[in-house]
Amino acid sequence: MSEKTTRNRRIRKKLHLDEWAILGFEFSCNLAEASEEEYELFFNTFADIVLAQHLYITLNDESETLQGFVTSADRYGNATEEDKAAIETFLNGQAIANDVKVGVLVDAFYDI
Repeated sequence: MSEKTTRNRRIRKKLHLDEWAILGFEFSCNLAEASEEEYELFFNTFADIVLAQHLYITLNDESETLQGFVTSADRYGNATEEDKAAIETFLNGQAIANDVKVGVLVDAFYDI
């Protein structure tokens, strides 16, 4: 008995549905103890990669664990498999980051 609701383009855009859905992905890693300079280098380099890929990241820092959600910085843009690979490659290449996990692309508004 379930019928699919038909919405016009304007409503789909306001609700970020169908062609207006915004995709992103989660990531997490554990951070080893390091010096202040190592942490600063890690986060500055991470910020450079995020800016170069034109992404937004929301971080949830719980001291040892770094968790975040990544989306595109473009209006109605989506994170891509290439963005996932860039973040995963960076994190796996860092001595202070271990147990790196990168999730699948999901709808940032409805699948989190």
